[in-house]
Amino acid sequence: MHSGKTLLRIEHLSRRFGGLRAVENVSLEVKQGDRHAIIGPNGAGKSTLFNLITGQLKPNSGKVVFDGRDITGKPPHVIARTGIGRAFQITTIFPKLTVRKNLQYAMLAHRGYTVRPFGIADRMFSAEAQDLAEAVGLGAWADLPAGQLSHGDQRAIEIAISLALGSKLVLLDEPTAGMSAYETDKAMELVRQLATERHLTLLFCEHDMSVVFSTARTVTVMHQGRVLTAGTPEQIRRNPDVQKVYLGELEEEELGA
Repeated sequence: MHSGKTLLRIEHLSRRFGGLRAVENVSLEVKQGDRHAIIGPNGAGKSTLFNLITGQLKPNSGKVVFDGRDITGKPPHVIARTGIGRAFQITTIFPKLTVRKNLQYAMLAHRGYTVRPFGIADRMFSAEAQDLAEAVGLGAWADLPAGQLSHGDQRAIEIAISLALGSKLVLLDEPTAGMSAYETDKAMELVRQLATERHLTLLFCEHDMSVVFSTARTVTVMHQGRVLTAGTPEQIRRNPDVQKVYLGELEEEELGA
């Protein structure tokens, strides 16, 4: 369960692209230890919000505070070093490198080593990388090129890289996109397990409502760039405004009604 301490605080955040208000006056809090989902229809502003949190975009106004530190508009590498990791909808691993080397080089980069990735660099953090590979169920494939693994296993590498970077908060952008039902179940079981074992805080956006309702403890709903409402999964299930703008198209049984 979450501790009650606010780890991430977003205050009146806005971002415009010309006349389009992609994110408009968004405020929300993510508690330490929580599993917090952001949902909403296409164009709701979810990915833009993630880009503002991680520094890929700068806001027109508002503030992002992480672990008591104002990180508004800071470069992505600075934000990553404060303890925010992100796994993208499209996997961003190095496909020709082994699973172990993907993890090793993430550790090298995060800890400020500037040696080129060969020679002594190949031996640094090797045992720690193997441990992380084991933690995400890929220990037996640590020496395989990452690109040979399934989409679901590549996503597991991304999650491990977030761990390798010492993340306190992990952002997952559509973590099950492109996965089969089996891969989805396996990946989200892994996410829940690691979040519990390593005391991680999760913030994720996801289109699959069964994933949202089985994983999240808190749900924020966005619509047209604004926060529509927030609450527990059960409150969101029952909210008529949410059903009207987003969930109404789903089958009634998927909502658990």
